[in-house]
Amino acid sequence: MTSRGSEHDEHDEHDEHDEHDRGGAAPDPEAAPPRAPGAAEVVFGERLPLAERFVQCLATTGVTHGLIGPREVPRLWGRHVLNCAVVAELVPCGAAIIDVGSGAGLPGLALAIVCPTSEVHLVEPRRRATDWLTATADAVGLDNVVVHHARAQDVVGTVVAPVATARAVTRIGQLAQWCAPLTSAGGTLLALKGASAATELDEDAAVLRSAHVVDHEILRCGLEVLETPTTVVRLHLADDHQPGIAVVPEGSGPRRGRAGKGRRRPSRS
Repeated sequence: MTSRGSEHDEHDEHDEHDEHDRGGAAPDPEAAPPRAPGAAEVVFGERLPLAERFVQCLATTGVTHGLIGPREVPRLWGRHVLNCAVVAELVPCGAAIIDVGSGAGLPGLALAIVCPTSEVHLVEPRRRATDWLTATADAVGLDNVVVHHARAQDVVGTVVAPVATARAVTRIGQLAQWCAPLTSAGGTLLALKGASAATELDEDAAVLRSAHVVDHEILRCGLEVLETPTTVVRLHLADDHQPGIAVVPEGSGPRRGRAGKGRRRPSRS
């Protein structure tokens, strides 16, 4: 697992995260996490033990770090972990992934578990969250995760992947502006969204064009395994899109992003 950092410790990429409901009592660190439902074995297969360790971390230190609300603990599997993991249906085998605004590792760590041949970059500006992500990736046993303590804007020019993901981070237009510079030509942005998806696509059409988005779809993942399938907006970037150049307001001109410092931890054997 790799950890890289910058000087940022901000919260602006998580305005809509429902896992940040902090109401309720503090968790008992010795309490058993929610039992894995049958769908978890279907989704994770032989890697289910890793997913169970992830849920254990979410139910305990995820709550004490303020990344998951205590009232979310009983529904961690269905509403959070499986909801994110099924997005792997849209990730080409072995494709690298950049998860923007990773927070509690949703969807980033869930995808790292179900996609072991994909290198997953978690981009998160809050120090307490990146510390937790690093510790949790180690506890789960993941060696395909890179944690960046930075804003998306600050890794432009240093991190590029064919797939970018985000869950409830911000409006789709703003998200495209952040993620397009990190995404390869012809790549895709997978945004986990709710009922506002269609409205945002319509209202943010001009912004999406400025971010080199040439097509979009609203898809449902996990139809055969989840009671409530996951809604995903898939944005397609142009084949001639140039990653590594920040998307800025019209008339400002392109500029290169600024990368944070980092350190690499040896992979597990």
